[in-house]
Parts: sequence; C-alpha cells; structure tokens
Amino acid sequence: MKDTYISDSIVYVGVDDKTIDLFESQYHVPGGVSYNSYIIFDEKIAVMDTVDPRGTQEWLSNVTHALGTRTPDYLIVQHLEPDHAGSVKTLIDLYPDMKIVGNAKTFPMIHQFFEVSLPEEKTVLVKEGDTLCLGSHTLQFFMAPMVHWPEVMVTYEQSEKILFAADGFGKFGALDTEEEWTDEARRYFINIVGKYGAQVQALLKKAATLDIAMICPLHGPILKEDLGYYIGKYLTWSSYEPEEEGIVIAFASIHGNTARAARLLADMLEKKGAKKVVLFDLARDDMAEAIASAYRYDTLVLAAASYDGGVFPCMEDFLNHLRAKNFQKRRVAYLQNGSWAPSAGKTMKALLSSMKDITEIEPMVTIKSTVKPADLAQMELLADALLA
Repeated sequence: MKDTYISDSIVYVGVDDKTIDLFESQYHVPGGVSYNSYIIFDEKIAVMDTVDPRGTQEWLSNVTHALGTRTPDYLIVQHLEPDHAGSVKTLIDLYPDMKIVGNAKTFPMIHQFFEVSLPEEKTVLVKEGDTLCLGSHTLQFFMAPMVHWPEVMVTYEQSEKILFAADGFGKFGALDTEEEWTDEARRYFINIVGKYGAQVQALLKKAATLDIAMICPLHGPILKEDLGYYIGKYLTWSSYEPEEEGIVIAFASIHGNTARAARLLADMLEKKGAKKVVLFDLARDDMAEAIASAYRYDTLVLAAASYDGGVFPCMEDFLNHLRAKNFQKRRVAYLQNGSWAPSAGKTMKALLSSMKDITEIEPMVTIKSTVKPADLAQMELLADALLA
C-alpha cells in the first residue's frame, strides 16, 4: 500500500477498486482504480468528497471509524461525477445536520443525480477565492470549470499547504498497485481531461500563486515530493507539446499485410537510428494507450487498409479519438493499402484536416495488397524523411 498518511489532522478514507474492468465503461484498468476521499479534523470537521457507489460500504466504514463519536460539519463537493459523488446522498442521510459546500453549478447537479432535500441553511455556496475556516485550518476554493466538468473546483488548505486537486494529478491504478506514476497518469489525463488543455492551463496558473507542499487528488497516490515534476508534466500535456522525440506507428490491418508493412517500416527506422519507435495494432492494442503515446511522441505514422471506400474502422475510431482530445503540434505520415481502389490515405488526411499544427511528411506510401520491392523503396524514402 502506498503511503496514505497526510498529517495528524487530515486522514485518508478512500478505497481501492480492484474488481472494475472498464473505468467510465471504456478505459481498461488492469491495476484497478482508487477513489480518494479525505477528512479534515479541527474545531469543525470537513469531509472532502465521497466515492463511487462501488466502494460506498467500505468508504462508509472508513469514514465512521475515523470519525468515532464525532460528526462532520461539512461535506466539500469538488466534483459531481459519480465516481466521486456517488455516495453523497448516503452521507447526507447518515448525517442530516451536515452542510454541503459547493459552487453555483454544484447544487443543480446534485439534484439531477439525487432526490435530496437541501434547504438553504444546509448549503454553503462558495465562489472563486472564498474561504471556509474550520479552526486552525482554512479552506480556499478555486473554480476549475471543464477540468473536466463545469462544476469542478479545487480546494487549498492554507495552514498545511495542501491542494485537494479534484481530478487533477490523478492516475489509473489502485493505491496498492506498484508502478511508476507517469505512464498511467498520462493515459488518464490525455483520455479523460485531454480535450480541456486551455482550462487546465488556467488552473495551473492559479496553482502557481499558491505555496503547495502536497497534492491530494481524487484518483491515484498522494503526491508529497518532487511536485515540480508532476506540475511540469501537466504543463506539457495541457499545452499539447510532445514530451519526447519518437515515432508512433499506429496500424489498422485486415488480413495482416498492412501490419507487415508497418513492422517493416519500424525495422527500417530502427536500423537508420531512430531514437524510439512504438507500434500499435489498433484492432487489438489498448486504444487509450495508443492515444496517450501519440501525445507522448512528436511523430505519428498512420498505416491503414482501405475499407468500404474509406478506412478500416479501428483507424477511423483512433483518429476520431485524437480529434476529440485536441491532438495537435505533431508530424504525421501516411501508409495506405488498397487492393483495387486505395482510399485510406485520403480518408485519414480528411480526418486530420481539422486538427491544428499538423505537419504532413511525404511521401505517402501506397501498397497494393502486399508489400513489393517497389514499395520497400518508397518506405525507405519515407523513413529518411521521418528522420530528416
């Protein structure tokens, strides 16, 4: 178990979910996921967010054990997505005198999800920069709209210099999953928050004005050291700049011939000295990881079979995902396969046309059914252009 100690007055009460197969019903999470929740103990007690209904019973046990005979004065609702707010009504029912802290967009959304009675005296409406004093602890609230829902806010605890970051700085993986932070944090960020780079940049500007000693996200480990590294990654990801020099070859192959061409190109690139070449079979490999890798490296090669006058569907799906996540600032090359009327290249180019700052690398390689010696010559030219 990773360290969940925060301080003598702030307690972790979240839960790990190791039985979930798809996060948000679309992202594979072989290492599970954590739903983080915290309690701040002072003259007044504040619970920071709840958890997904999948973890309600374990979380409630953690909460009641931590509280003992005390009762919470406030529930801070930073984000209404069900993986964090799914147990809000359970806590309201258990502690009816508790006040709910949220912003102007929080409370209408609470009523959309739950049938609860929240008279005005049971709510605390906060806006940008407002504070809530618990005693020796003071919470300050900063709005973070569209990171990645419109009601999101983050909370800075002034005395211990802790940023409760909502979905910011989260990652896939339960807390007892021993793995390096960056890869699963990147896959989480790009696929879930990636569309909202400008909004994340705005939030990071606010965070830059704060003296932060610790970051407590709603997913993944509590970040206590080397915070500059994590913030630096978020600055890069949210600005859509490549992290590294490297070439991702994403291929969509029906009968294996396009896959063979993609692997031959990868071999050529490696022999010519490419620093990093990564292959993804879009029909089989994890789509979210392929998307995250396309953001990680500066160059993308799209290799696809023609299909129904367009492109093989898993490639179209991949490109639609990239477009939805604001893919930009990359070099892109094309390899198409078509037995009688190659159409993949034209279709891929059209799908990329709405994306910003895309530099297309020539030549486009076209193969007819299987790779021939003449195709190898064209692939050599493309490999040289990719490495130029």
